[in-house]
Amino acid sequence: MSREGFKSGFVSIIGRPNVGKSTFLNRVIGQKIAIMSDKPQTTRNKIQGVYTTDDAQIIFIDTPGIHKPKHKLGDFMMKVAQNALKEVDVILFMINAEEGFGRGDAFIIERLKEVNTPVFLVVNKIDQIHPDDLLPLIDRYRSLYSFAEVVPISALQGNNVETLIEQIKSYLPEGPQYYPADQVTDHPERFIIAELIREKALHLTREEVPHSIAVVIDSIERREDSQTVYVGATIIVERDSQKGIIIGKQGRMLKEIGQRARVDIEALLGSKVFLELWVKVQKDWRNKLSQLRDFGFREDEY
Repeated sequence: MSREGFKSGFVSIIGRPNVGKSTFLNRVIGQKIAIMSDKPQTTRNKIQGVYTTDDAQIIFIDTPGIHKPKHKLGDFMMKVAQNALKEVDVILFMINAEEGFGRGDAFIIERLKEVNTPVFLVVNKIDQIHPDDLLPLIDRYRSLYSFAEVVPISALQGNNVETLIEQIKSYLPEGPQYYPADQVTDHPERFIIAELIREKALHLTREEVPHSIAVVIDSIERREDSQTVYVGATIIVERDSQKGIIIGKQGRMLKEIGQRARVDIEALLGSKVFLELWVKVQKDWRNKLSQLRDFGFREDEY
């Protein structure tokens, strides 16, 4: 049911890996729903963040960074990212001011030329560059594409984020409130819990374990007469050596991953959590469609 003057619509966030899309989404929604890592290609699934005010509802779609795929998982991520350009009201093309123009940006701009949706150029991480360097950077992008709006921001510090939200609202049509005001994502809790565990594993293992980690939630249960939620999860890796790194000496690394993930999961669920983690090797899972499907990467949903 739509009320008079209420605006709603879908906004797709695209950009090269590691430009700050997830940081922006978490800043706007005010809750951790997209995992953050300084490694590229952290986000694999289309994460929807729902931002609701008295006069509007914006449904954000955070996509995998657009890049040339190297394996079947990469193909999947690329299709998700490109599909996110279709049937939305606004596209945010986010760039990293600190890194400047890159070949990947030219690749994305070519794809933007195929859509009729208004595209904003969102220049993130402006706190990392000298103000004099900002205008030449913007001019470079404007020479390649006619952007509907250009908005410089710092997602990490929150600079100009409110201005961007207001600009987005001005492009949205009048429409219904699709989600309840207190709902911030359309993903089930088990997906977010898996992502939080994966974030900690990526963060703690740094360069030792590349993006060959998946997390499967085996069980979530609240037992009778207990205020605690019991979560069982398996971390999937591709090689025995990676399993050793994730477990760590005398199990210390796995324990640290679990402790850090539990803090975020408790904040998400608003309840005490008992988290039990296992580690399993499934060789070359990123190239096996059956295993990609088992781990929740379903192309047909996009």
